[in-house]
Amino acid sequence: MSPAILNNGSHPTNGHAVKKPHLDGFGTLAIHVGSEPSPETGAVIPAISLSTTYKQDGIGRHKGFEYSRSGNPNRNALEATLAAVEAGGANALAFASGSATTATVLQSLGPNSHIISVNDVYGGTFRYMSRVASENQGLETTFVDLENADDETILAAFRPNTKLIWIESPTNPTLRLIDIPRIVSLARSTPSSPIILVDNTFLSPFYQSPLLQGADIVMHSLTKYVNGHSDVVMGALILPAHHTALVEKLRFLQNAIGAIPSPYDCWLAQRGVKTLHLRMKAHGANALAVARALERSPHVEGVIYPGLASHPRNDLAYRSLSPHARKFVDEFAQQYPEAGGFPYGGMISFRIRGGAQEAERFLTATRLFTLAESLGGVESLAEHPAQMTHGSIPEAERAKLGIDDNLVRLSVGVEEVEDLLADVEQALEVAVGAAPVA
Repeated sequence: MSPAILNNGSHPTNGHAVKKPHLDGFGTLAIHVGSEPSPETGAVIPAISLSTTYKQDGIGRHKGFEYSRSGNPNRNALEATLAAVEAGGANALAFASGSATTATVLQSLGPNSHIISVNDVYGGTFRYMSRVASENQGLETTFVDLENADDETILAAFRPNTKLIWIESPTNPTLRLIDIPRIVSLARSTPSSPIILVDNTFLSPFYQSPLLQGADIVMHSLTKYVNGHSDVVMGALILPAHHTALVEKLRFLQNAIGAIPSPYDCWLAQRGVKTLHLRMKAHGANALAVARALERSPHVEGVIYPGLASHPRNDLAYRSLSPHARKFVDEFAQQYPEAGGFPYGGMISFRIRGGAQEAERFLTATRLFTLAESLGGVESLAEHPAQMTHGSIPEAERAKLGIDDNLVRLSVGVEEVEDLLADVEQALEVAVGAAPVA
């Protein structure tokens, strides 16, 4: 008979309670898992293994590696780290890019499948679904407003061959929030019971844990926050322990398709993960301050940052926080009760007063916010979604999604917050304040 469990989770041993094993926190896992000291040299940082092939002691007898497309020490180490920091994860697979990750998942569905995607999806994902997978494998995609649609509308989109629901939350670039447990519940109530995938790139494993909310797969463009230094292009999938068959299928495709990252890129990304918890706290605190400044500016029509207390879905943003992020956010709120919200990642979108001309003037007037695509690096970036990251989406569709000419997207970095505020305020003044009155 198994020993009784005390109320505090301890086991009685000879009349003495033994405490539960200590569970390491997010930052500790990020630093140590996959970075165990080398048994050969004692090195505390993994070496970069560039070999493409590995010696076998006999046919089929080797040390776990045969050919680097099938497995590499640096890729294995990174995947172990990712599985550890994505709460609820047990298996991770790294790919050459976020787009390669998307392609592999959709190819795994086979021919003539149907998927449901949030309508405000990243432009590159939209392009692959609508122009590549549709032509090459007969994939059909129904784009649904998963934020605002009622249950009946969402359920009406399901078909017998619906195999996947694709969620971004927050979405790119309008930062719409999807109630992940709600979508999971709806999907599980249908006969097809499709896989739920959440692209968690914008919040990273620090702020949100979709697997704990019922998702089956979490996707990241590691290019962004996970690597965090704008020097790696890579993607990843993380799955829970019970999806053994799906993991095996995806790992087979990872090897067969061969869209794998280089050992050096894996080494860099693993280095980036080690400071993810520190960077995400700084990104969030800075973004909240910038969002508040934009909210106060007469040159801004509207600000989209779910962490703002004024955001209509601020309560959902708080409920979506991972356990470790909620601890940080609660402590932040106690320390800064006047903050007007809480840190919720580093991404902000806002509508500048005017149109494309004012947006471009702002984007070319900033000193610290570099006009560039991508996001999630330590440096601050700014871009114009309608003409840049989401240019592949037809104009009429962009208009429906609210991706207008006056929409500007900011990736707030970890510079000194006072400097970022000064930069935004002077650029707004140049773009709108100093503009001639018609």
